Amino acid sequence: MGDIKVKFFENEAPKAVENFKTHAKEGYYDGVIFHRVINDFMIQSGSPDGTGSGGESIYGSAFDDEFSPNLYNFRGALCMANSGMNTNQSQFFVVQKPEVQEGYFDYIDQIVEKYGTDQVLYNSESKTMVRVNYSEKARELYNKNGGTPHLDYVHTVFGQVFDGMDVVDKIAAVSTDENSKPLEDIVITSISFENYK
Repeated sequence: MGDIKVKFFENEAPKAVENFKTHAKEGYYDGVIFHRVINDFMIQSGSPDGTGSGGESIYGSAFDDEFSPNLYNFRGALCMANSGMNTNQSQFFVVQKPEVQEGYFDYIDQIVEKYGTDQVLYNSESKTMVRVNYSEKARELYNKNGGTPHLDYVHTVFGQVFDGMDVVDKIAAVSTDENSKPLEDIVITSISFENYK
């Protein structure tokens, strides 16, 4: 379908970047399909058997989340897929959502007012963190470009697509089954690296 180019955030998410790069250089992702595709949300890959289960990190076991106040789940964010806190292995996804859910930041403002915090709260129901400290610039970028702010401090952001979002959109638009798996395999042929310009 085309090429997707990503800038990595080594300083903020060194383990996730190293995990992805090492796997890619060793051919781990070659021939792997996008096993979960949800239009207006994200495209996911990195499951070696294509089922959405399995996969391993280069560290021998799951590795911890790496969150940064400088990174957000903007449209085009490359993130670690996980099954809960600190369960990162080999699966990843690209945020494709073109707009933020209406009223999201009003909801965040209500949380800040109710709990008197401007940092991060733990949501005991979903067992996830909820980021509540959004600068005006971050809100502006979310509202302009889209993304999934509800995934901030839930999934490690370790890169950002800077070229090829049209390809991400094409992948996201394919027909899928009831499990969001594309009816026709969309395969990663290879991953290569070059210096970001």
